[in-house]
Amino acid sequence: MDFSSKYKKERKEVARFMRRLYRYGLTTTSGGNISLRITDDIVAITPSATDRGRMRWKEVGILNILGENLTPDLKPSIESGMHLAIYKRKAEIRAIVHAHPVCASAFTAMQTPIETNLTAEACAILGTPVVVPYALMGTADLANNAADYIEKSDILLLENHGILTTGKNLLQAFDKTEVLENAARMTLIVSLSKKKSPLTKSRTFEIERIFR
Repeated sequence: MDFSSKYKKERKEVARFMRRLYRYGLTTTSGGNISLRITDDIVAITPSATDRGRMRWKEVGILNILGENLTPDLKPSIESGMHLAIYKRKAEIRAIVHAHPVCASAFTAMQTPIETNLTAEACAILGTPVVVPYALMGTADLANNAADYIEKSDILLLENHGILTTGKNLLQAFDKTEVLENAARMTLIVSLSKKKSPLTKSRTFEIERIFR
């Protein structure tokens, strides 16, 4: 089957969110990748070596869940293995955003957590992100590490690398990326002010009970 023009709607959505990710300063021209699980067996994913700020739907590749490239004229992201490993591990995940926002990524190189209990929004949307031990980008080791840790949280801080968020759709995964970056900025601000006033345990429990 010729997949060059198949799944146009879904591929347009992936390209649109990648342009948005770049426009909002959440990744670099060549960094980051986004995928969408179209069916149980088919995944759309952004390619390697393509301008994120000008990405078009025909540049978004199609893989099957086993990793076979169904659009051989396109080179899939080097992190395709990580995306597929996560999809295999948790069927409820339908979209993944992997990006390199400056503040959140900085926390992947520090022994300091991003505080997600400074605002009700961050608490409700993010929960508690987990740190994934370092592995070289694009490797099976990184894919396996990410798949293991996705069991603990739907938001991963990839040590000395970047972040990864997941969701039931692209909007949900993108929202988590944006809120995580804001939470990282807030963590830096309150640490400098030395006047931190996080949510109390009872308020956190109430939010988690209702929203998570």
